[in-house]
Amino acid sequence: MTVDNEIKGRLALITGASGGIGAACAHDLLAHGVNLALTYSTNKDALSELVKQLRGHDAGCQVSSHHCDVAKDQDLTRLFDEVEREHGRHPDILVVNAGYGKRTSNILDISIDEWDYTINVNLRSSFVLTKLAVPHMLEQHWGRVVYISSIAAGGTSINGCHYSASKAGVQGLSKNLASKMGKDGITFNDVAPAMITGTGMIPTEDNLKGTPGDVKNIPVGRSGSTQECANVVTMLCRTGYMTGQSLLLSGGLK
Repeated sequence: MTVDNEIKGRLALITGASGGIGAACAHDLLAHGVNLALTYSTNKDALSELVKQLRGHDAGCQVSSHHCDVAKDQDLTRLFDEVEREHGRHPDILVVNAGYGKRTSNILDISIDEWDYTINVNLRSSFVLTKLAVPHMLEQHWGRVVYISSIAAGGTSINGCHYSASKAGVQGLSKNLASKMGKDGITFNDVAPAMITGTGMIPTEDNLKGTPGDVKNIPVGRSGSTQECANVVTMLCRTGYMTGQSLLLSGGLK
């Protein structure tokens, strides 16, 4: 069997690319010659600035931007139609990064609507996006799917049970598909970050003070960077022999 780990010239769809981890993944994949389709939900200006930066690198790669509310099925379907029109194909690489997490710890403070919305954005959209991406990957017998999950999937979280359950579901989705579709040339993995600053959820280390994620509780003594998360995502895209794995990126925090 021929080993093909070349990602140069491939097309990656990154959801939630307007800032933080998504933007870092876009920069890193572009540096490896990957074409990009990037989505935003509300922060159009941030994504426009990112696209301007990426195109300024003159890497010879095509970069497109797309508005998409991942909580809406019609937006997800439209997204894939737009990507095909702009790039002439569906994505070879899918990075499911768009997510939602309102910091509410006590189950008594979590409404049913909040539960439903969190599950919809974090888990249901991951399923729908994957379902839309897989046919093209099957046709070419090559694909990479990387989900951004969380340390919260294991129960450890500064957030509530609704967030943990949504991310645990993503990990189960990934592992199940990995076992079923490995022979089709498609890999499924997730990166489980913890205490990554420079994101909408955790802008700085000050936001971690007094929580279980306080840097004094992290063995390496600091928070993680979005670039370090992007490093792992790119590695998973370039390593077709790794599938069904959940990689905890936590500085030793458990």
